[in-house]
Amino acid sequence: MVTNTSGKKKTAIARATVKEGEGRVRINSKPVELVEPEISRLKMLEPFRIVDGVRDDVDVDVEVSGGGISGQADAVRTAIARGLVQHAGDAELRDAYMEFDRSLLVNDVRQSEPKKWGGPGARARYQKSYR
Repeated sequence: MVTNTSGKKKTAIARATVKEGEGRVRINSKPVELVEPEISRLKMLEPFRIVDGVRDDVDVDVEVSGGGISGQADAVRTAIARGLVQHAGDAELRDAYMEFDRSLLVNDVRQSEPKKWGGPGARARYQKSYR
C-alpha cells in the first residue's frame, strides 16, 4: 500500500510517500543521513524516535520546497508522521504523536500579514521628516 501525505510550516511544503520497504528515508532524493544541519535531521526523524520499530518496514520519500531550513524540517516531520499514521491505520500511533506534540499531525496555520498603504511593510510606516 502506498500513502501520500503533506505537511506545511510557514511557506515550506513537504509531500511524503510512504510504502512498504526496508527502512529507507529520502529527502529530495537524498538519504536523510546526509541532511545538514544535524538539528534539522534530528527534527525530521522525530516521528520514528517517538514509537520504536516503525521505521523498519517502510520506505519514506519526501519532496520539500519553499521556506528555510527550520521550516522545511518541521514540514517534513509533519508529512512523515501523517504518512506513518495513515499507512499503519493505528489509533495508538496517532494518540502517541498527539500526546508528544500536536504539530506532528497538524499544520502551522500562521500566514504573513498583507502589506498596507503608508509604509514599506505590514506594520512599518514611512519615516517622517520635519525639515
